[in-house]
This record gives sequence, structure tokens and C-alpha cells, in this order.
Amino acid sequence: MSERIVVVGGGLGGVRSAERLREMGFDGQITILSAERHLPYHRPCLSKQMITGEWTPDDSLLSFSGDLDAEWRMNSPALHLDPKSQSVWVPGGEEIKYDGMIIATGVDARAMGGAPRHDPRVHVLRTLDDAIAIRKNIRQSQGLVAVIGGGFIGCELACSIRHMGRDVALIVRSPALLGGVVGDDIGKKITEAHVEHGVRLATGVGIKHWVRQPGGIGIHLSDGQVFFASCVVLAVGASPAVDWLRGSGLDISDGVLCDSTNHVVGAENLVACGDVARWPNMRFNGAVRRVEHWLNAVEGGRAAAENLLVGRSHAKTYTPVPRFWTEQYGMRVQGAGLPVLGTDTTDVNGLTGFIANGKLVGIVGLESPGKIITETPELFRQNEVETNTPVWTQPEEEPAAAAAAEEALPTSLIPVPEPVAALASSVPPSVSSSMSPPLQRRRHSRSRPEMVRSGGGRARP
Repeated sequence: MSERIVVVGGGLGGVRSAERLREMGFDGQITILSAERHLPYHRPCLSKQMITGEWTPDDSLLSFSGDLDAEWRMNSPALHLDPKSQSVWVPGGEEIKYDGMIIATGVDARAMGGAPRHDPRVHVLRTLDDAIAIRKNIRQSQGLVAVIGGGFIGCELACSIRHMGRDVALIVRSPALLGGVVGDDIGKKITEAHVEHGVRLATGVGIKHWVRQPGGIGIHLSDGQVFFASCVVLAVGASPAVDWLRGSGLDISDGVLCDSTNHVVGAENLVACGDVARWPNMRFNGAVRRVEHWLNAVEGGRAAAENLLVGRSHAKTYTPVPRFWTEQYGMRVQGAGLPVLGTDTTDVNGLTGFIANGKLVGIVGLESPGKIITETPELFRQNEVETNTPVWTQPEEEPAAAAAAEEALPTSLIPVPEPVAALASSVPPSVSSSMSPPLQRRRHSRSRPEMVRSGGGRARP
């Protein structure tokens, strides 16, 4: 009987981890459980091309290997996990046994207390269906569109909606847009660009209460302003998609707790990757944290697959230098490292450099792709990983028994070459080729799944 690896999550991290399993020679069964009805797609386009209508859902689909040979279970979210029996349950009461599992469930849009989420005019943006619903609401209504939140998603949404010729209000608790992520100078320039393009900006305010009316929704702010919107989008952050893991015995406070090699603490043959994984990046002080960036899903998914196959005792620490980007009104902001760790800033060849404990921990630039490429290797140099650094396995408050799971996934049928992605994470990558997914409009080539199941029903070719 062949071995089975179950990938929970049908997004970017899930599909890239499945591809890496095949690249490393795993010839057993791969089952991908996806909570969505769509095959994997690019999420960065949701706040841009999908909102404006430049792309159709087919344009957003990801390319993936024709040799994947996976069983796709669409509309089949994981409902419960028992790590001891190595079983996962899906709708209909079906129990699926696994020899190894990759958790790649990502995040869900964060709820906002007091917001009338049951009103069809109030939306969040996380999935392709969310983007389709928002675009439909905008096209079928008139008047103001209110976006709550001044992070990447909120700002990109406001930009896209202005490109559609609609009136937009951007309501933000912080005094400036993106200030805490990209630095004060670039945050100020982004803020000014939104104002110049006609966005009605309300910063440093909270929402006192909502008033639902037939013609729209009244939003009463703490400074006395009132906005009346025909469509509202809540862009107030995201929460790890871990509800299905309640009762599993795993630490799921702010994501799935992993060691530095992506292995889930307290379980055997279980790894996690992407937005849902909380792990200690030994390159950046070893504190456990999550990283919600597109490229981390790619690199983390591949590293998790490698480390699952070779097992804990032979796994390599996952120590990436994160990279991120946003594009608004034709201005491209790019960054690398973890600027959030910075306690001070400095100029780095025209970029904003973020400093912590005397080290450069992040860089951000506006319209400076060449400089980002040039300076990113400095982040690797100043934050070099010690080769004798022990693999972190558990926080102090965890029971010592959690470290006892040292057995690798049975590999009697798996030819396993030397891992490459986990090793490569300690070497400066080609930033120009991996900074972001293609943004030009195109039809994405992709393989046809060998088998697709919807909601645990019968397989269909």
C-alpha cells in the first residue's frame, strides 16, 4: 500500500509544497483538501485586476506542474485533526488517514466588532468569490464606497476603486497609511497620492456605530464625521485559519506553532507553511512569528515539503529573508527583510533602512527595484545564520514531551535527494525573478487535475 501525504489548503503554499514533493521523488498519493471551489489562484490580483474587471477568474489561476498527479478535493475543508491517529475529517464524516501532512490553510479575513457583516453590502476580501461579490456590488450601486483599513489591501482597494471612477472613503485608525510597515517617508507619499487622486481620507479615527438604511450604510466616526456608503469593504487584517485544529492538542495561538524546520510542535509527520505557520526564523532573532507575504508561501511551502520527507533529525532550518511589494497609482513599493523589527531608520543607498540592535533588518524603496536587488544581499550578510545554531523545538512553557517526536515520515518507498530550498534560503536569491508574481494580463497555463472531488462527493474527471 502506497503512502499518502495530505496537503490541507489548496492555495499557493499548498500547491507549491505538493510540487516539491514530486520533485523530490515522492511517488505515493498526494491528496489536496481545499475549502474553496476554485483551483489555486493568485491572491495579489484580488485587490487589483479582479476588482477593476481587468482580469476574469480564469486569468487569476496559478500555473502548476503537469506531473503533480494529485487528488484534488474541492469544497472539502478539513474539519478536525487527530495527530495521534494521523487522521483528518472532512464534510460528510469521512476520515482520511495520512502518513504525512502539510498544513497550508492560510488566513481568514479578520472580523470587525460591531460591523453589520450580515448585510450584503458589507464585504471582506480574502477569496476570489469575495472579489467577485465586491465588484458586483460596486457595479450595481451608486455613491460612496467605504474601505475600512489602511494596510496593503485597504490601500490597493481604494486605488482600484478610484480607477473605476467611483467615490472612495478610506477610514483608518492610524495617522498615516502603511506607516508602520514602509516607514514614515514612504507612508506619507502613499497618503499624499491617495489624496491627490480624490480619495476621501479619514485617519486617526475609530467607528462609533453603524446605521443601516435602505439606500446605504451610515458610518459614524469618532471625530464626528459621517460617511454614507453604498458598499463597504472591511480590510482590517487577517487571522490564521486554525479553527479546524481546535481539540487537536496543537498550539494554535496566532497560527500553528512550528520549530525552525517547519515541523509542527507536538506532532509527528506534520509540517506547516505560509501565512498560517508561526515559526522562529533564526536569521531574525529566533522569535516566533508569522509572515504574511506571497513569496513566503512559495519558499515556505517548498521547504516544508523537503523537511517533511527527510524528517526532523535531518531537516534544515527555514531562514528566509522575506520580500514584499505593493503597487498603487503606478507607484511600486518594494521591501525585503522584517522592517517591523526596526527600532530606528537610516538611509541605505536611497532606500529606507530599518535598524535593530545595530543590524540592518529591513529595507523599503519607492520605485527602486534595482536598489532593492542590490541591497538585499546585505540583509543576508548582516543577519547570517550560525551553522551551529540549535534547532528550536518548543517554547519554554511547552511540556518537554513535545520534543520527543523525532521519527521521520516512513520513506521506504521514497527516493529522497538532498534538500535544496531549505539550504538555498541561506543564500541571497535572485530578487528580480522572485519579487512578485507576473502582473501582466495573461492566461495562465496549468495542468488539469487527475481527479477533482467537490464536497466529498463522487470523483469527476
